[in-house]
Amino acid sequence: MFSWLGSDDRRRKDPEVFQTVSEGLKKLYKTKLLPLEEHYRFHEFHSPALEDADFDNKPMVLLVGQYSTGKTTFISYFSSHWKMETRINLRKKKKKSSIKPQFGGDHFKYMYLLEQDFPGMRIGPEPTTDSFIAVMHGQVEGIIPGNALVVDPKKPFRKLNAFGNAFLNRFVCAQLPNAVLESISVIDTPGILSGEKQRISRGYDFAAVLEWFAERVDRIILLFDAHKLDISDEFSEVIKALKNHEDKMRVVLNKADQIETQQLMRVYGALMWSLGKIVNTPEVIRVYIGSFWSHPLLIPDNRKLFEAEEQDLFRDIQSLPRNAALRKLNDLIKRARLAKVHAYIISSLKKEMPSVFGKDNKKKELVNNLAEIYGRIEREHQISPGDFPNLKRMQDQLQAQDFSKFQPLKSKLLEVVDDMLAHDIAQLMVLVRQEETQRPVQMVKGGAFEGTLHGPFGHGYGEGAGEGIDDAEWVVARDKPMYDEIFYTLSPVDGKITGANAKKEMVRSKLPNSVLGKIWKLADIDKDGMLDDEEFALANHLIKVKLEGHELPNELPAHLLPPSKRKVAE
Repeated sequence: MFSWLGSDDRRRKDPEVFQTVSEGLKKLYKTKLLPLEEHYRFHEFHSPALEDADFDNKPMVLLVGQYSTGKTTFISYFSSHWKMETRINLRKKKKKSSIKPQFGGDHFKYMYLLEQDFPGMRIGPEPTTDSFIAVMHGQVEGIIPGNALVVDPKKPFRKLNAFGNAFLNRFVCAQLPNAVLESISVIDTPGILSGEKQRISRGYDFAAVLEWFAERVDRIILLFDAHKLDISDEFSEVIKALKNHEDKMRVVLNKADQIETQQLMRVYGALMWSLGKIVNTPEVIRVYIGSFWSHPLLIPDNRKLFEAEEQDLFRDIQSLPRNAALRKLNDLIKRARLAKVHAYIISSLKKEMPSVFGKDNKKKELVNNLAEIYGRIEREHQISPGDFPNLKRMQDQLQAQDFSKFQPLKSKLLEVVDDMLAHDIAQLMVLVRQEETQRPVQMVKGGAFEGTLHGPFGHGYGEGAGEGIDDAEWVVARDKPMYDEIFYTLSPVDGKITGANAKKEMVRSKLPNSVLGKIWKLADIDKDGMLDDEEFALANHLIKVKLEGHELPNELPAHLLPPSKRKVAE
C-alpha cells in the first residue's frame, strides 16, 4: 500500500508535457490557477481572469508621462508645428517641389519608432492625447473604437469593459501596416495632468486602468521633459499604481538637447531625487537621456551621450520579442503567489466570522485589524511580506463585501497551485530555453530601428570599423563639385573614405543618429561600409533634403542611383 501511495504521489507531481510555452501557460492557468482564483473571488479584488489573447499577443510597450513630454512623438516622431501654408499646400495636393518647408521655419514631419504617423494621433504643447490608443499591426490602416475592441476575442482587451463607457469612449486601437508593429504593439496614454487641471474628473479610474495595462505589458516607459520635472499628484498616484512592476519600468528624459551639459547634470540629479521619493526600490531605475525626434540637436555638446543612450534604449526594446515568453511566465508566477496569499486572507476572514449574531461589528473589527491578520498569515505560512496586496486598498475593497459568502480554506486547491509552481513551471522554463535556441533571434525591425542596426551610426560601431546601410536620392551633377571639395579633405584611400571619417563630417548637420543611420543606408549603395565620392555626395544631398523638410524614400528608386552604381544595384 505504501508503494501505491508513493507511486500516486509521484504521478501527481509529474510535470505536464507541453509543445509550446504559450500552450503550456494557457493550460496551466485554466486548469490549476483559475479554479483557485474563482473559488476565492480573486477577480473582484485584483485582476480579471486571463484569456487566450493575453498569452498569444505580441509584446506591448506602455508609454506614460505628463502632457507635452513627447509620448506620441516618441511613437511616431511627428513634429508638433506645421505652418498654415504648408497645410494648404498639402490639401491642394500640389507637387512635392511646391512644398518647401525650411529648417528653422516650417518644421517637417518625421517619425521616430514607427517613422509613420498613426490614425488618431494628435500632438501639441497642450494636453492633446485624451485617449488610450493601442497602436497595433494591421493590413489596413484604420481605427477600432473601444466598445468594438473589447468584444474582439483576438485582442487582449476584453476585460477592459469593466471600466465602463466613460473609459471605452476614450479608448481606441489604431491599426496600420508597419514593420515595427509586426513585432511589438505600443500603448499611448493620455497626458497626466498637473496644477488646476488635476481637478478635472476623467470619469473613470485612470490609475486603475494604467495598473491593468501594467500587468500585461512587457515594458513601461515613463517620459519626462527636461524642462519640467515636477511630479504632479496624479503622476505620483500613477507611479504608485505601477508598484510591483518596477522590473518593467524604464525612464526617458526627453528634450535633453535643449539644455547645457552642466544644467543637464542638475536636471538628472533632480529627476532621480524625485523618483526616489515615489519608487520604493533599492535598485535605481534605468534612465535614458536624449532627444527623441528627428530635428537637429539644438545643443550638440552631448551628442555622444545621446547616441549611447539611444542605442541602449533601442537594444532594450528590440529584446522584448525574444524575452516575451519569459516575461509571461514570470507574470503568471507573480499572479499565482498573489492568488495564494489572497486565498489565505479570505479563508482567515471567513474563519473569524460568527455564525449568527454580531456579523457587522465583527466585520468592522476584522477590517480594522487586517494588518494583524497579514502578520499571522505571514508567520503561519512563511510568506514574504512583499507578496501581500496593498493593505489600505484591501481594506477599502473589503468594506463592500459580504463576508458570509467567503469560502473556507480548501487545501487541495492550494496544493495544485504549489505543485504547478514547484514542477510545471520548471518544465516550462526548460521549454523557454529550447524555443530560444531553436528559433532565430527575434528582434524588432523597421522604422527607426533600421537606422541604428548597422554602419557608423549603429550599435557597437568602433571608430575604425565601417559597415554599410540602405536608401536615397541621386545628386545632380551641379551639386557634386561642392561635396567633392569636402570629400578629399577626409583622407580617402583608393578613392573611398571610411565610415568613421564620413561620420565626423555627417554629424555636423546635428541630425540625430536615427536619421543619419538611414541616410548612410541610402548612400552606401554597394554595402561595403565605405563611401566613394558619388556615395558621399549622395549622403550630403540627403542631409540637405532632410534639413529642408522633405522625407527620405523607403526604397531607392532606380533613376536616382548614380550612373556608375546602377549595375551594382542590379
